[in-house]
Amino acid sequence: MTRAPLLLACLALALFAFACGDDEREAATPQESVTATPTPAAAGSVDVAAISKDVTAKPSVAKPEGEPPVELQQTDIVKGKGAPVEPGDTVSVQYVGNSWSTGVQFDASWDRGGEPFEFPVGAAQVIPGWDQGIPGMKPGGRRLLVIPPDLAYGTQSPSPEIGPNETLIFVVDLEKIG
Repeated sequence: MTRAPLLLACLALALFAFACGDDEREAATPQESVTATPTPAAAGSVDVAAISKDVTAKPSVAKPEGEPPVELQQTDIVKGKGAPVEPGDTVSVQYVGNSWSTGVQFDASWDRGGEPFEFPVGAAQVIPGWDQGIPGMKPGGRRLLVIPPDLAYGTQSPSPEIGPNETLIFVVDLEKIG
């Protein structure tokens, strides 16, 4: 009989520890996982909560408010699973690109028959904001990148939809590594 209270206390402690759990159980449902990168107080913002967590469908991005950030911003909308992207890896991604100043989409891989875009990370084959913003993503993840002009196209706009010194907004879905 004297062991019963001790046994009950141990059982209660074990149930409490199980209820607190580890984050691995939560990672099994990546659609519920949202992480924000701190943004300087003076910078504007993109409505992260309005970006769909469904990585099987093209996301949309609302026009941001305020002044654009001056540094690269990364926000995981959905955390993927598996090994993270490292410089040198070749990745396949789907993406949507919008202009900060207008909020208008200027490009989307989703609009070209759904074929993913493939490139080697860190090989300077894409804008520096992608080479710096994609590492750390895991397959199945969706990441918001807000890229200042110095890590995008700077004064040399590649198209009429992107003004000189434009901050770019991308929602990138990592389909696979390799």
